[in-house]
Amino acid sequence: MILSLLARRVAHGYLIAKILNDTIGPYTRISNGRLYPLLAKMEETGLIEIIEENDQKQHGERILRSYQITERGLQRLHTLMLDTTSNQGEYQRIFMQKVAVLNILKPQERLYLINHYINYCQAHVLHLTAEIEDLETHENEYHWDNAIRLAPTLNVMKHMAEQWRHELAWAFCLRQQEVASQEEHQHDVESHL
Repeated sequence: MILSLLARRVAHGYLIAKILNDTIGPYTRISNGRLYPLLAKMEETGLIEIIEENDQKQHGERILRSYQITERGLQRLHTLMLDTTSNQGEYQRIFMQKVAVLNILKPQERLYLINHYINYCQAHVLHLTAEIEDLETHENEYHWDNAIRLAPTLNVMKHMAEQWRHELAWAFCLRQQEVASQEEHQHDVESHL
């Protein structure tokens, strides 16, 4: 998240914290005690660097340090952007962060990521649909007593499947926009020849 933010703009630690917390909140927060050591480690490894400004802005008694992404940081961000196998359980949230900086990728890489996410959403819809059908078909075989019925569980599963269908529709829109953008670019290139 920090690399994707800094790929878009230079930012000081206070702004990085605000944007991160606005993005991951309201119940998850990154404290200054976690953020600043992370920024220091990223600086040590050459992913980001501090910008020395003559007129550094002050926040209270402290001077705000501004950070920018380095070439090595851009390379690392590119690698992370194309990674579709890590953290599968959190991939929906990860993809949301990737969408904000898709423009750093080549057109075919953007389509690859969007198509992967479409497949990811479809897998969730298919899994939930199959499990719902299985539970409904075999409800009596599972020997649920009369006090505990499957209806509440099925209701939740149907709700989750519907959420994934909405996510899938959004992913299809992303792909449609990307394809249209690439076709427009191709048309512009051909018209200049």
